[in-house]
Amino acid sequence: MKQSEKQAIAASLKEFCSLKGSQNAASRSISGVSSATISQMLNGQWDLISDEMWRNVAAQIGHDRRKWNVVRTRGFQRMTDILSDAKDRALVMAVTGEAGCGKSESIKVFAKGHRNVYHLVCSEYWNRKNFMTEMLAQLSIASAGYTVSEMMSDIISTIKKRENPIIILDEADKLSDQVLYFFISLYNHLEDDCGIILCATNYLEKRINKGVAANRKGYKEIFSRIGRKFIPIDQVNGDDVEAVCRANGVTDEDTIDKIIDNCDYDLRRVRRLVHAENRRREA
Repeated sequence: MKQSEKQAIAASLKEFCSLKGSQNAASRSISGVSSATISQMLNGQWDLISDEMWRNVAAQIGHDRRKWNVVRTRGFQRMTDILSDAKDRALVMAVTGEAGCGKSESIKVFAKGHRNVYHLVCSEYWNRKNFMTEMLAQLSIASAGYTVSEMMSDIISTIKKRENPIIILDEADKLSDQVLYFFISLYNHLEDDCGIILCATNYLEKRINKGVAANRKGYKEIFSRIGRKFIPIDQVNGDDVEAVCRANGVTDEDTIDKIIDNCDYDLRRVRRLVHAENRRREA
């Protein structure tokens, strides 16, 4: 790995430590990395740190070596406004939008720029203990040997001590019912103390509405706690795609039109097409 890349990762790590409050807190949030290793990275003592360790840290702190320029599309700005409002006013909301509309990118940028933002990317395989372990890692708390009840108690007591905290459950539609019920517990214990955002595709709205109609356990409670409303994020349009292209080096009008025609208005696909165009020009 080049020295310049290590310098860039170290700079990102310094920002990460600042957001977490200390090097020790940061190390508890980064799996498989000691506080001593973080200290060495920050102090330029790199001789004994493997490239694999650098890549591990970079991946976990959200460092992007590809130097992609994020554009504040309509969806990005809408998501940022929602997050700011929820954080400042301890609001609980559910946000839905098509895949590739910019929700997750906005969350990542927001989390990097604000303290006490706890961003969990949910997975289908999570059980209750997986969920709690991820939440405690976000809070820089070790979870080994804890029961689920003890984990929940630590989460609640720790968050209540933080200033303007916010929990963001990204891809929340992937959670099983048993784990999704934890949202109710979090709300009950943290109402007026912490913002909570459920973020997902439109499938979450369909799932909750269907559960409410069928009187399934917990669904009416979930629907009530999000204010009986799902906040939609604008779908990407041609202007958004053009802005992303231009911000990342693609300025030819015909090429931009081709990307617009072939991207399906999905920003992930736009990114691939822009990278492909830039590689073609560099060849």
